Amino acid sequence: MENNTLIGFMAAFCTTVSFVPQVIHILRTGNVDGISLLMYSIFTTGVSLWLLYGFLVDDMPMMAANLITLILALMVLGLTIYKRKLQKFRK
Repeated sequence: MENNTLIGFMAAFCTTVSFVPQVIHILRTGNVDGISLLMYSIFTTGVSLWLLYGFLVDDMPMMAANLITLILALMVLGLTIYKRKLQKFRK
């Protein structure tokens, strides 16, 4: 494996794994008070575009990182919407 590819995979791993604690926190506590729907919506759109770009340029680290990041970001976004609707319903 080339050094550039290895660095790409390491960067992808770090930025992707950074979302895991947020997902775990939401699943454990149900607390989504500090989550910005606008920020996560824009971010998720950006990650989707980076994933598409990764496919277009055939860049495996970019594709892998953005696919996993997209899944995690969609989980945060979906859980936030679900929990907030659930909170409104209970009031």
